[in-house]
Amino acid sequence: MASEIISAIPDREIITTRIINEPRNLVYAAWSDPDHLKNWWGPKGFTNTFTEFDLRPGGKWSFIMHGPEKGNYPNECEFTRIEKPSLIAWKRISKPLFQVVASFDEVSENSTKVVFKMIFDTAEECEKLKPFVVDKNEENFDKLEMELSKMKRESNS
Repeated sequence: MASEIISAIPDREIITTRIINEPRNLVYAAWSDPDHLKNWWGPKGFTNTFTEFDLRPGGKWSFIMHGPEKGNYPNECEFTRIEKPSLIAWKRISKPLFQVVASFDEVSENSTKVVFKMIFDTAEECEKLKPFVVDKNEENFDKLEMELSKMKRESNS
C-alpha cells in the first residue's frame, strides 16, 4: 500500500530530506524504538527524557528536551498515523502547534530517503519558526546518522 503523504500548502511547510545509507528497517527502528529515538532526537547538544511513548494512532508521546546550556522544553504529541516501515505521523499538542509526517522510502537495499515534513496551520507560524528549524532539523538528522552507526555496530557484535 502506498503511503499518502498528508498534503498542505507550501508556505505552511518545512521539509527536510536526506538520503541515509542504511536499510529502511534500521532507519524506521531508530524512529520507532524509544530507546534509540531518545538518543538522537533534537538539535545538537540536546538530550531527552521520555515519559510516554505509545506508537499507535491516538497514542501519546510525552518528553522533555533538555537544552545544552539551560532550559527544559516539555513536548506533548499524539501519533496520528503509523505505517511500518514507511511512515510515522503525529501532531503536537504543546506549543508550537504543528503536524509532522516522517516518511521512509527505500532507495536501495542499503539506502533510505527520509522526508521530514512539518505542517503548520498558518504561513505566519511557519515563517516564525523557519529561521531556526531548518538548520536544527539538519543537526537532528546528523544525530540520527550517528545513532544508526551505533545500532549497526551493536547488531554486528
